Amino acid sequence: MKFFVQTFGCIQNTSDSERIKNYFLVNGDKEAKNWKEADVVIINTCMIRQSAENRAYGLLRNAQKLGKKIIVTGCLVGVMKKNGQKNMEVRKNFPGIEFKALDEFQTDWEPVKKFNNVVLIPISYGCNNMCSYCIVPQAKGREVSRKMEEILADVDKAIVEGNKNILLIGQNVNSYGAELSDCGFVSMGKKRFKSLFPELLKKVAEKDFEKVSFVSNNPWDFSDDLIEVIAEYKNIDRLIHLPFQAGDDEILKRMNRNYTKKEYLDLVKRIKNKIKDVRFSTDIIIGFPGETDEKFEETVDICQQVNFEVAYLNKYSPRPGTVSAKLYKDDVPMKVKKERWVRLEEMINKKD
Repeated sequence: MKFFVQTFGCIQNTSDSERIKNYFLVNGDKEAKNWKEADVVIINTCMIRQSAENRAYGLLRNAQKLGKKIIVTGCLVGVMKKNGQKNMEVRKNFPGIEFKALDEFQTDWEPVKKFNNVVLIPISYGCNNMCSYCIVPQAKGREVSRKMEEILADVDKAIVEGNKNILLIGQNVNSYGAELSDCGFVSMGKKRFKSLFPELLKKVAEKDFEKVSFVSNNPWDFSDDLIEVIAEYKNIDRLIHLPFQAGDDEILKRMNRNYTKKEYLDLVKRIKNKIKDVRFSTDIIIGFPGETDEKFEETVDICQQVNFEVAYLNKYSPRPGTVSAKLYKDDVPMKVKKERWVRLEEMINKKD
């Protein structure tokens, strides 16, 4: 049987899709070049943005028209389990589709998962941060960290296979192991628990890799210990992904981001002072409810001060089931969102 896995969304979904491919390969199936040539189409969905959800539905409809066997997995399945109405709507609109949770694609043998010659190693799943605009906690559940010995076993396997580049992935990598810790502290005004990520990153950096990278981070978990580890090991990637989402303090509070503009910039300054060759990438949400022209200029100001190498720009769209969709009217016109998007795109991603 020929299969094809179509992935929507983040790098963690990409890693999950490699696991799904292995599930079919172990069973003796062959991977097709595209979904039209496949007997079974597996769609690994993303629910973070409406556009990603719409693309998944579009592929579902097209594959149905050609009579393909279709399996849907990923974020949509997670949301369906939590939301009975969503479950009913999707099953009604797409009858005959099989829905499977990611943990149903397990095999006894797991190869090193690679993407563009980089080894992808998940260190945690889910998220505890409850940002008001985000559906990840519903789609993927609460944060669960893998055991450090399991992660390091995957790392050693990657080395044995001759790999030189590794990417540690999680929804919030720098809170890794926090649920295992009883050591509390306050970061950016919010109580957190001590992360084991600096210890894990150090152990990985001591291995024989040319480059060790990690995504994604939350600013309030970016500790001084982590900064010290990155500064000490030259094979740790100097491009740090540090999402800030918005520059205005009121908008950040509405987002439940738990830091201010000043606290974010202070963190960037501490990192730059310790790691001289550091560069930054980021995520920005454009047109969050209540974002006036003046509040947007605070976002522009952060971009000018930090000088990001890359920015992943997303025009806000309310996601059903999130706090922001319940509490705030989507009051920024799409025309304005597009204008702001173009301005940041030209400032950051298209600069000389």
